[in-house]
Amino acid sequence: MGKAAGIAYRYGPSPTEYGTTSDSGLPTWFKRTDNAFVSDRNGGTRACDPAFCGTWQLGSFNSASAGGYSSNLGHIAFIPDVPAQRAGVAALSISSVSNAVFSQRPELPWVYYGGGLDDINVASYRQAGAAVGNPVGVARCPGRPGWCMNSLTVFDSGFIGTAQTNTSTNKATAQLAPGKVPTAVAISNSNEFAFITVWDVNNLRGEIAVVALAGLCEGCTISNPGASNYWGEWRGAYPGLPNLGNTGYMKVLGYVPLPSDMQAPTGISVTTGLSNTDYLPAGVPGYESPYDLPLSSAANRATFKSGGRNYNTYAKSGVAVVTSKSEQKVAFIDLRPLFSYYQSMYFGSDADFSVTTTLGSADSQWPRTFSAAPQQMPTVIKTVAMANRPTAVRTYAWGANRRAWVATQDGQLHIFNLGDYPATGTASASSIAEVGSVGVGRNPTGIALTKVKAGNAIGLDVTRDIIVTSRGDRRLQWIRFASDGNSGSVVRTLQDSRLKDPIAAEDTDNHTSESYVVSVADYGGRALHNFRYGPVILHNYPGTPCGPPNGCGMGSSNNDPFEYGGAFSLPGGPFQLGSANVP
Repeated sequence: MGKAAGIAYRYGPSPTEYGTTSDSGLPTWFKRTDNAFVSDRNGGTRACDPAFCGTWQLGSFNSASAGGYSSNLGHIAFIPDVPAQRAGVAALSISSVSNAVFSQRPELPWVYYGGGLDDINVASYRQAGAAVGNPVGVARCPGRPGWCMNSLTVFDSGFIGTAQTNTSTNKATAQLAPGKVPTAVAISNSNEFAFITVWDVNNLRGEIAVVALAGLCEGCTISNPGASNYWGEWRGAYPGLPNLGNTGYMKVLGYVPLPSDMQAPTGISVTTGLSNTDYLPAGVPGYESPYDLPLSSAANRATFKSGGRNYNTYAKSGVAVVTSKSEQKVAFIDLRPLFSYYQSMYFGSDADFSVTTTLGSADSQWPRTFSAAPQQMPTVIKTVAMANRPTAVRTYAWGANRRAWVATQDGQLHIFNLGDYPATGTASASSIAEVGSVGVGRNPTGIALTKVKAGNAIGLDVTRDIIVTSRGDRRLQWIRFASDGNSGSVVRTLQDSRLKDPIAAEDTDNHTSESYVVSVADYGGRALHNFRYGPVILHNYPGTPCGPPNGCGMGSSNNDPFEYGGAFSLPGGPFQLGSANVP
């Protein structure tokens, strides 16, 4: 699964196989000049290695002050040409704002002084002798915009480890059992659990490995989990509760058997449906945060019980949607037993809570494995047969329309209603059903959620918009769904002669400044590309060329529908990515 043959199986026909390799008729969008930042060693304001200070493309450089700095960092999984030399997970700067200018070209992060081609954490695991192997997937939680900055990486050896950003460097690892071959990974909305589809090659069945995750303050450990106030993060290690994504502990709980007619799962997506505004605030002055509520206090725990003021700040249910490409099946998994069990242990009786205070690797130690507490194991709701091979899957993050989207190789995006399963209360299998479809490009291999912006210049609705990458037709399409979620249409299409073999895309976060950058993993082109599909408005820099209200548009005339940000060439083929704002 971590080799070229695995990519061919998982992601299907390439543009060569569809005969769409010709660039004739494709646009080549305008690219701006790259201007180099200057190191403080050479009289500049950036404390960087002069050879790796990065570039900027828009604005008017203010040498006096960095101002309202912000940045997005991404983790890119690629199949390395020489596995002995490269880990297959890169950490790249995706976009940033500094000194009244905007950077839209992917490049090595200046804060790593030339590092990042091998993610710092992943490189350290390899250096320590871990049997890492090649990457199969990289994922981060989708329900906390501006947070969940660290990714979880899964390798063909069954090794699992965290990737870092420069301000969130915690390390945590785990290992799947022998004979469990991972094929895909997804993380619940606020980094409570990871879900990894596996082929059990010993028992010849498909399964989901469930991994409990705990976020810790930066640099903290299980033995000292509350050493500092990290944006209001918990002072303790609480696997399975919502956190900010700087994972410092994980444990494999066990394996959920999939139906007997799904032995070869290839994709998974997960949602709890909890809104990004429901969680306790992250380090907002004047507001209560998890840091203020250590669960060692019974009074604090009471606030999370039914009727307490914090009862609605954590998930109590969820749904996983699993696809099998060769078997042409989609399975829907009820996560309510899992979340309900953790609710009862943390916020139930004092005796139950006492179990959660001693973490350990034994089955009976917290978090308990499925063998020690089988009542927590998720259950299969139903399986649906598809007329064509499913090539990508994505669940909604939050919103009124509880939907999952399954793309099939023939170029259809199927819309499934998830019923009441992502919410509390009763639910029935019949409520899960296909309610509509949208035509997209051939062999759609990636579905990305759009992200919250620090403005609304082009009117995105993150509860109704997604981005579909179609490998067969070398295009990205923005889909907007109707108000009821049961139909949709293409509202924007991106093609460019530079995109040779796009497999996946990722939208970027914003922080105070407004921008619309999408990153594309070009497997055959061996590069990560950035494109801009909306203006850059530097709200923190009024009176500057890209300042409010209009900012800087796209193209040489500022009126184009897209603009090319640039590319970063990789020593292998990229196939997955995730990015987030770095606090």
